[in-house]
Amino acid sequence: MQRIQITHHINVPDPVKVARYRTAPHLGPRVLFFSGGTALKTLSQELINYTHNSIHIITPFDSGGSSAEIRKNFSMLGVGDIRNRLMALADRSLKGNPQIFDLFAYRFPKDAEPADLRERLRKLIEGKDPLVTRIHDPMRKLIRSHLRFFSERMPDNFELRGASIGNLILTGGYFNYSRHIDPVIYLFSKLVEARGAVRPVINMDLNLAAELADGSVIPGQHNITGKEAAPLASPIKRLFLTRERDPREDGLPPEEVEPPMVRRKVSDLIKTAEIICYPMGSFYSSLIANLLPRGVGTAIAEAQCPKVYVPNLGNDPEMLGMGLFDAVRTLLFYLEKSCSQSIARDRLLNFVLIDTKRGKYPTPLHLEKIRRFGVEVLDVELVTEQSAPYLDPNKVIEHVLSLV
Repeated sequence: MQRIQITHHINVPDPVKVARYRTAPHLGPRVLFFSGGTALKTLSQELINYTHNSIHIITPFDSGGSSAEIRKNFSMLGVGDIRNRLMALADRSLKGNPQIFDLFAYRFPKDAEPADLRERLRKLIEGKDPLVTRIHDPMRKLIRSHLRFFSERMPDNFELRGASIGNLILTGGYFNYSRHIDPVIYLFSKLVEARGAVRPVINMDLNLAAELADGSVIPGQHNITGKEAAPLASPIKRLFLTRERDPREDGLPPEEVEPPMVRRKVSDLIKTAEIICYPMGSFYSSLIANLLPRGVGTAIAEAQCPKVYVPNLGNDPEMLGMGLFDAVRTLLFYLEKSCSQSIARDRLLNFVLIDTKRGKYPTPLHLEKIRRFGVEVLDVELVTEQSAPYLDPNKVIEHVLSLV
């Protein structure tokens, strides 16, 4: 097989190309996203109408919500964002498995008594709970088995209130497969008929930490996003990895760890992409976090495809003090940092997709400065009357896929 390069003009969006994708999504392009679990939920639900071959590299550093209790007790990666993306890509039609989707999406009530929740978990394991009885064998036995693996390792003081059943199932499978997460993701991708591949960028128990411009250091993804804790009072200076989730009792800053090497199977997956998208979402904890492992930038550079950044609209608490130009510059900095050697920028980022007529972006924009990086700015319709003030997921998909 011989690889050749052909240069040609394309339309953005390309209605013929988009129509072809919608007609045969099982033959759709391998579009790859670096993200967390929440921001791309709606887009991913729409994406399966265009392609069943998308690739989602997910940050495993979630340290809030249901994932926090699991990580605290089992010293493992966060599985909440993985579950969230699997659910977004799931086939909810009768051809899929809507009963499994309902089970994975269910959360235990936050106001229930602990003893009642443990009894509910026991009934789920025994196959006596309605959420499980509706599922056909052998899938029902697989789910019960993984819940049993979880239950057998669950500490007496484990907090089940608000727990996601899907997270508990993935955790049980994680132990069933000797702390390997990929076999569990593969199994449950098949159970819910997920129309795309989902992988964590690394399989390690690490956390994010942000050094702020005022010199303070904030550990824990949940303390950075401005959602579960107060918004940051000072701009983020840099993002790094640590083993600590919360501020230390002695007041010392968290200890920084050397970024691990990206997993070979993830690196190989990145190289197969037909287009790579750095999408909207929490800028540091969802996007930049995926670029911290060593070798991610190298794999991106080796992928012979376009690379496009779709910035956030509105206010992202993590982008305090940053304009659009600052975001592009920061993205390029972390991409270059994760390369094993000096790489030309045009192998890391080619396009920025924006809608300045209908969208509100963090200022200053400095579009000419962005272009001086060798990055082409595509100012197109991404916000519709129905979606305003947010990005229209179908418009984003159609523009991104037209670049393939």
